Amino acid sequence: MSRVEAVFREVWPGLVATLVRRFGDLDVAEEAAGEAIAAAVEHWATGGLPPNPGGWLTTTATRKALDRLRREAKREAKHQEAVMLAVPPAPTGPVDDDTLRLMFVCCHPALAPKARVALTLRLVAGLSTAEIARAFLVPEPTMAQRLTRAKRKVRDARIPFRTPAREDLAERIGGVLAVVYLVFNEGYLAGTGEDPIRADLTAEAIRLGRLLRDLLPDDGEVAGLLALMLLTEARRTARLSASGELVMLDEQDRGGWDRALIAEGQALVAERVAASYRGEPPGRYQLQAAIGAVHTSAPEFRATDWSQIVQLYDRLLVVDPSPVVALNRAVAVAELDGPAVGLALVDGLPLTGYHAWHATRAELLRRLGRSADARAEYDAAIGATANAAQRRYLARRRGSLADM
Repeated sequence: MSRVEAVFREVWPGLVATLVRRFGDLDVAEEAAGEAIAAAVEHWATGGLPPNPGGWLTTTATRKALDRLRREAKREAKHQEAVMLAVPPAPTGPVDDDTLRLMFVCCHPALAPKARVALTLRLVAGLSTAEIARAFLVPEPTMAQRLTRAKRKVRDARIPFRTPAREDLAERIGGVLAVVYLVFNEGYLAGTGEDPIRADLTAEAIRLGRLLRDLLPDDGEVAGLLALMLLTEARRTARLSASGELVMLDEQDRGGWDRALIAEGQALVAERVAASYRGEPPGRYQLQAAIGAVHTSAPEFRATDWSQIVQLYDRLLVVDPSPVVALNRAVAVAELDGPAVGLALVDGLPLTGYHAWHATRAELLRRLGRSADARAEYDAAIGATANAAQRRYLARRRGSLADM
C-alpha cells in the first residue's frame, strides 16, 4: 500500500465526520471528501505529500462542500449558514469526537440494522460501495440504493449529529458495539480488497472502543469488546507470513505478540471476572474476551487450556446461540476430544457455503486421514473467501495433501 493510500485511509473517517458536523448533510460530506481525495491524487502525484496531508484534505473538502452549496439555489439558506460559520460549531454530546458521533448517527434506531452496518462501513470505515455489496452478497446497484435510502432517512428524520444523552445511551450502545466489532473484523481479516489485513480499520475500531470505555466505564460489554479487540490485535503481526500467507494460531510465533496489548486486554478481562463474582453476568463480548485471554496466556499452542475454552464456549452459546459460535466451540472440542468428535459437531451446523465451516471440515478430515474429502473441502473454502492471505494458506494446505 502506497503512502498516499495510507494517508487516505487514515484521514477518511475524521474527514467525513468533520464535514458532517460542519454542514449537517451526509451526501455533502461524502461527496466533498471524495472530491478532495481525487484532487489530492492529481496534485500530490507531481508535488508530493504536503507537510500536513490531513489539513490539506480538510481545507480542500470544505471548499468543495461550499462550492456545491453555492451551486444549489434551493439550499441557499444552508449555504449562508455554512459560510457564516468561520469556526465550526461546538461539539454536542458527552464525547468530543466527530467520528464517534458519526457512528451514533449511522447506528440510530430509526435505521434498519443492515442499513446501520452498511452506512457505518461506508462513512466510518471508508469501504467502497462495491466492497460493501460483496460483503452483503448483493449487487452493487442494490447496495448503492440501500445507502442512498439510509442517508435520506437520516436527513428526513433529522437525526442529530451528536452522541445521545447519557440517559439514552443504554438503548443505543448495543448497536454501536456491534458495528465497531464489524469494523474491527473487516480489518482483522478483510473480506475484500488487496490487503488481507487492514491495520487502519483495527486501529480505528480500538480507538472508538477506548472512547466508548471512557464514556461508559461501568458497562461490562464495552469493556469486554475493548478487551477482545486488544487481545486479537496483539497477534496481528504474527498472523501474516513474509510471503503473504495467513498464519494460523498453532503456527504463530508467540514471541511476536504485543505483550503490552495482551496485558491491557487481560486486565480488562480480570476486571469483568471480578464483576461476575459480584453477580454481573457476562455478555457475549466479555465471554469472547475471556476466550482470547486463555489463548494469549498459553506460552505455546499445545499448552492451551482447551477444557476452559470449551466451558467458556458453553456459556457463550447460552448468550449467543449462533451456528458460528457452535463452529468455534467444535474446533475447541476437537482439540480436547479428537477430530472425529469435532467433525460430528461441525457436520450438524447449517453453515454450508461459509468459508470457515469448509476450512474447519478440511482440517478435521485431514487429521482423520480422509485426504480426498479434505481436498474437496479446501476447494470449497478457497472458493468461499476473497481474502488473498487466507486463499494462499488454504491452497498450501490442500497442496500438501498429495504427500499424505
